[in-house]
Order: sequence, then C-alpha cells, then structure tokens
Amino acid sequence: MTESERPHRRRSRSRRRRRARLRRALLGALVVCSLLLTIGGWIGFRGWQARSHLLNAAGLARELSAQVVGGDTDRALRTLAALQEQSGAARAATADPGWALARRTPIAGDDLDAVRQISVAIDELARQAFPALLRTDLTSLVPSGGRLDLARLTSVSAELSRVSEAVQRTRRDLAVVPADRLVNQIRQALTDLRAEIDRLASLTTAADQGARLLPPLLGANGPRRYLLVSQNLAELRATGGMFGAYAMIEAENGTVQMGAQGSSASLGQFTPALKLPAETRALWTDLPGIYPADVNLTPHFPTAAALYREMFRRKTGTTVDGVLAVDPVVLSYLLKATGPVLVPGGVPLASEKVVQTLLNDSYQRLNVKQQDDFFAASAAAVFDAFFKKNVNPRVLLSAFDRAITERRILFWSARPEEQRTFGDSRMAGTLPEQDTVPTVGVFLNDGSGAKLGYYLRPTANLTVGECRPDGRRELRLRVTLRSTAPKSGLSESVLGLGLAGDPYTARTLVSIFSPAGGAVLEGRLDGVQTALGSGTERRRQVATANVDVGPGSERVLEATVLTAKTGVGRAELWLTPTASPWTTQVHSAPSCDQ
Repeated sequence: MTESERPHRRRSRSRRRRRARLRRALLGALVVCSLLLTIGGWIGFRGWQARSHLLNAAGLARELSAQVVGGDTDRALRTLAALQEQSGAARAATADPGWALARRTPIAGDDLDAVRQISVAIDELARQAFPALLRTDLTSLVPSGGRLDLARLTSVSAELSRVSEAVQRTRRDLAVVPADRLVNQIRQALTDLRAEIDRLASLTTAADQGARLLPPLLGANGPRRYLLVSQNLAELRATGGMFGAYAMIEAENGTVQMGAQGSSASLGQFTPALKLPAETRALWTDLPGIYPADVNLTPHFPTAAALYREMFRRKTGTTVDGVLAVDPVVLSYLLKATGPVLVPGGVPLASEKVVQTLLNDSYQRLNVKQQDDFFAASAAAVFDAFFKKNVNPRVLLSAFDRAITERRILFWSARPEEQRTFGDSRMAGTLPEQDTVPTVGVFLNDGSGAKLGYYLRPTANLTVGECRPDGRRELRLRVTLRSTAPKSGLSESVLGLGLAGDPYTARTLVSIFSPAGGAVLEGRLDGVQTALGSGTERRRQVATANVDVGPGSERVLEATVLTAKTGVGRAELWLTPTASPWTTQVHSAPSCDQ
C-alpha cells in the first residue's frame, strides 16, 4: 500500500464507523420511539377505559347517594355492586406498569397520577365506606316514641367510626394531590370529587360524633338539662339571629322532654355586665355582657353560649349543661321529614312557609305577648313532631347534614371534655385561631333595632389575588346587601326602633374577619373609601362598616384582605346564616410556588 493510499483508507474506515454509529443511534431512537408510541397508545387506550369506568362509577355513586337517603336499601345494594365493578375496573386500568411509568413523565405525569388517585379514592369508598354505611341501622340515630334507644345507638357506634375513618382517609389522600398543574377536565373532576367527599365526610363525621356523644348527652349517666334557643333571623346577629325564644330540654336515659319556655327579654339585663373576653369587649363594649339578645354579636359561639347560660342561671337559679341554637330555616328542613304540624290556635307550620310565618307574618298580625306565645307553641309543636312521629331516618339525617353544613345548628357543652370532642367543627361554631385554608368571615349584626333582616338578600364574592414578596396573599372581597322591604305597610313590630333614621332602612354592621394571622387593609362602600372600625378576635383582624340599605335598594362593600404567609391558591368564606341563603362565589388562583 502506497503512502498516498493510507490516508484514504483511514478516512474510509472512519466514515464506516460513523455510519455504523449513526445506524445504531437511529435504530436505538426508532426502538425508543416505537416503545414510547406503544406505551402512549396503551396509555391512551387504558385512559379511555379508565374514563369510561369513572364516568359510570360517578353516575352510580349519585344513584347510590339518592337511594341511601331515600331508604331504598334493596336497590342501593344492587347499585353498590355495580359501583364496585366499575370503580374496580377504573382502578385496574390505571394500575399497570405502563401507567406507572407514564406517571413519572414531566408533561402528562401529574394528570395521569391524579386520574390514578381519583380511581383509587372512588374504589376505596365503594369497598370500605359504602358497604359499612348500608349495614348501619341509621334508625338508631333518630328518636322513636319520644326517646332514643341508647343501647342500639352504642351498638352502631363502632361501625360508624370505621365509616368515618375510611372517608377521612380518602379525603386526606385527595387533599395532597396538586390541582394547579392539571388540565381543566381532570382538575374539575378532582374539585368535584373533593366537594362530594367533603359533604360525605361532614355527614359521616356528624353521625360518628352523634353515636359517640348522644348517649352521655341524653342522660345515659344521669339527667341532663339544656337550653334550646331560637335564633331570630329577622334581627341579625353574627351567629345567625338574636337569641329570642328559649326552652328547657330535659334528658334522662334517652327520654327527652321539653320543660319551661320563655324569651330572652324576660331574662332582663345585667348590670354590672358579665365578664367578657378583652377582645370581645374592645369590639362591642359591654353589650354582650348586659343584654341576652346581644351575647352573639361575636361569631364565636362558645363565648355567646357561655354568656347566655350564666344569664339564665342568675335569673332562674338553674344551671344547664349546654346550649343548643337553631333557627327557623332548620325547622323548614325538619318539617320536610315530619310533614306539616298544627300549632294550637289552628295555624299550620309547613316546610315551604314556616320561615315566612315565623319571621314576618307573625310580626305583622300579632302583638308582642302573642308573638312570644306563638313562638313557644310553634317550638313545642315541632319538638313533639320530631320526637313522636315516625320519620324516615335518612331524610332526617340529610336535613341535619344540610343545617350543620350551613352552620344553622350550633351546640356548646359546659363540660370541657365533651366540648373538646367537637373541636373546630361547624356545629361547635368555634372561630378557629389557625386556618388550613385561608378563611374570610363576613358577619352581620343588626343596627336598626328592627326586624328587617328578613328582607335582606346578601351576596359575597371572594377572589384570590397576587402573591406578595412577604409570603402573604391578597384577597379581594365584595359583599352586596339588597333589601326587598316595601316602602310602607309594615307593622311597628317589624319597624322596631328605626335607628337608621328612616324606619324602612335596614342598618347592618358588616364585620369582615381576616384569615388567621392576616389583616384587612381597606374598605370601599359603593366605590368610595369608607371608615372601618377595627379590632381583633382570635388572631383575626376585624373591620366593621355601617351599611344602611333602603327599601328596594342595594349597597356594595368591598375590601382588600391579607392572608398570613401561605402558598395556596384557595380561600373560603364563613358567613352569617340568613333567612334567604347567600349567593356566593370564590375565585381560586394558582399556588404561589408555580
């Protein structure tokens, strides 16, 4: 080989090696692409299967819910079997190695992981929570013949605890799924499932607590006495309405009887005032410690209940074991289960009309003494129907679930060990000092000295705003109060003291409570900067505005609110329950770490 041929041969070998490497690279790429396409096609096929099964499971779950509430056990068992088949198939479709591998990819991994966890959650509920719930004899949770069978109630307690734990476990698992980075369809599915499980958790937790707490509360270990107070939503207070009529409830070994009845006005006033928490006194002066009708100017129900119990003790010499508060809207829910009841004197109370009857019509046609008698007779009639009529337990539990969710049933026990069991649940009415999700409170107190709250139609919108450099987050709140009151024709009982000047104008003290550790920055009334009274309660800044709403008009209060340090993009509202439900909307945003 000549010298001139050697470089040529070397170049030729180099080109062959490069071509070989290129062929290997191309072949490897082809294999990888083929594998990815195969996996992608397989994932697409399995995803289609999972979607179909999940849609079927969602429809079956809704049917099952309706059948459980309606007491149709035979159909519910057949629906449960079908639900388990569909949820199991969805779980299996998202469990193979290809799906597991795809869950780790940077683009679609979050969505596939969320679909997997949604499938697992529905299947866990179908196999653990729902069967146990169907096995549970829910009739033991409602009275029969004027009493609750405490032995039967105790027998279902363990099963209900297992149901509640299964639901709570699923709820916790879904809570950690990051929703912000999901595609819209999957994010909405996750949001809807979380909402359904939250509702289910509220119901099962209440049933679990009821099964555990009702025996001692209803006198299994000795007689108990409670005050049942009606919150008058026509004259608003932060927890709902002014404490109006009260009744003594006496319980022993499951038998419950209604005792003496009266009105808050009959308790008089207390001078010197009862001792108040310093923060409450700074916000509301001594009023909650002087007047029984003002104890719940604060939204923290344990404070209001303890004050009312002490006032009752000082006036009557009787010490009660706790305070239970309800409102006429709760009665409307209960009357759906019991059917209409007749009040002595021939006045029927029906679910559709009871709120209007108690909060408006009675003030138009009765004098003060007649009103007190009518309220007492109405309470006794509904009480008797609830304890003595045979009602569908599931319908009744559904009514309680709705009322508790809306914070219309509040209970406080004077026994600390029992009160601790309720924790920060909605039924306890406790204003928490810590937030899991930033919560803004909007609480209404009547400033008119009138019964015009019945005519208010409230709206609240909360928008999650910017992430600040200090780690806090801005929230924009918009509250609209509209009055449907007429311009004439209302009775003196409705118009009351007319403290707003025009007796037909409703004056409302709107208190905005920041999230725990947060602040309220500014307020605008109808677009104009407005002065806000300021204070704090339980680690929340409180800003209060006077809002006068004339008949047929509306006012808009806006505020900028700060959270404590948080990265989440969600927020919640806590509102004073009113005669007409609030219209609300909460606009979430991406988390701050995105």
